[in-house]
Amino acid sequence: MPLVQLKNKIHAVLWDVELDQLPKWQCATIKLLRIFQAVIHDLSDGLPALRATSLVYTTLLSMIPALAISFTLLKNIGFHNQIEPLLLHLLLPLGTQSVHITNQIIAFVDNIDVGLLGVMGIALLFYTVITLIYKIECAFNYTWHITKYRSLGRRLSAYLSVILIGPILVFAAIAITAAIASSSIITSLSSLEPFAIIFTTAGSLLPYLLVIAAFTVIYFLVPNTTVKIRSALTGAFIAGVLWETAGALFASFVVNSGNYTVVYSSFAVLILFMIWLYLSWLILLIGAAISYYHQHPNKISAALGY
Repeated sequence: MPLVQLKNKIHAVLWDVELDQLPKWQCATIKLLRIFQAVIHDLSDGLPALRATSLVYTTLLSMIPALAISFTLLKNIGFHNQIEPLLLHLLLPLGTQSVHITNQIIAFVDNIDVGLLGVMGIALLFYTVITLIYKIECAFNYTWHITKYRSLGRRLSAYLSVILIGPILVFAAIAITAAIASSSIITSLSSLEPFAIIFTTAGSLLPYLLVIAAFTVIYFLVPNTTVKIRSALTGAFIAGVLWETAGALFASFVVNSGNYTVVYSSFAVLILFMIWLYLSWLILLIGAAISYYHQHPNKISAALGY
């Protein structure tokens, strides 16, 4: 009975109101809470969790081929040294294990000689990576309730653009950011007040901004529909903050997870890695759902059965 009363109370607060008669800040808050209610309802169905699980296994299968292709491309333009720091940052929630996993992945990639694979080997690498991108697109299209997919020609051209051009743009942006941060002017200003506080704050916010920017691009481009930049940014902002916060909490969990190492021995690293991959994909899909409901608020009541 208390649960039914709570549901009725939430319904009354969020739905038995006239938004036009409320102040703008209150109206925006109720709209956002409605979106959260719809996303939680979708999560309770279990399908987003199943799709995140599917993406975990596809990621494990595609990770080495994707990095091998990226490493080969970036090596020719001198950016290949940026792969390791980026991987280390992405795996930072794994704590001290992040260094071990990063070194293992880089060792695998270094041992792959694309030139010796032949046509069939290279084709298999691209097929593995394209499979991952295709599953990501399917997951996003499902979240956006899209049943019409891109044509095969458009799909291949888009996927190849992501595979060939995406890594170059990402690592070029990272290299430029690092170059600016290490410039003599920035170094000189960082020793002066109030610039020291400003740069310290900016350094703390930079990981959030980079993740939000990356998520915005994903939410804007991946679904086979026209996504408004404001909706993509809204989903990316919430998902980016959630991802960074979950990373900090997961890192704390890893530090205190000595029992898992005792029980699972050397498999503990792989299990923790898979758990973090699962959480990352689930958060990314949550952000996609937020973007969808932000752009289509009229779909929320139907999703909730109201």
